[in-house]
Amino acid sequence: MSMSVGPASGDDEPMVEMNTTPLIDVMLVLLIMLIITIPIQTHAVKLDMPVGTPPPPTVPPVVVELGVDFDGTPTWNGTPVTDRNVLDQYLRQAAEADPQPEIHLRPNRLAKYGAVARVLGDAQRLGVTKIGFVGQEQYMQ
Repeated sequence: MSMSVGPASGDDEPMVEMNTTPLIDVMLVLLIMLIITIPIQTHAVKLDMPVGTPPPPTVPPVVVELGVDFDGTPTWNGTPVTDRNVLDQYLRQAAEADPQPEIHLRPNRLAKYGAVARVLGDAQRLGVTKIGFVGQEQYMQ
């Protein structure tokens, strides 16, 4: 039903408009029925997991202590490395070694983020994959 607001137009013709409310109701019921009848999709990834525990390594891995001092100077096993090319050479040798040594990165709590990020970026660029942070206890104080 519609209502005309304003002065009478003088036409005595009835307004004929289609009532769309029942059509919308039927459409919504059909949509709900479609949603209910669609089967539930399960997103499963099939993995072949190993059975049992792997044997321990026969040779313990070599551990390299890589530090970053408060002024940004990197240290390799406690020895300061002032030249960036020397540090690249050390990291390249570590990346090419078989098996690759574990590199324990121990930044000083006063070291700038940029200096630590530069060392990590160099290690990634040269192919070092076994690197981890150690010494977080100094940040817990």
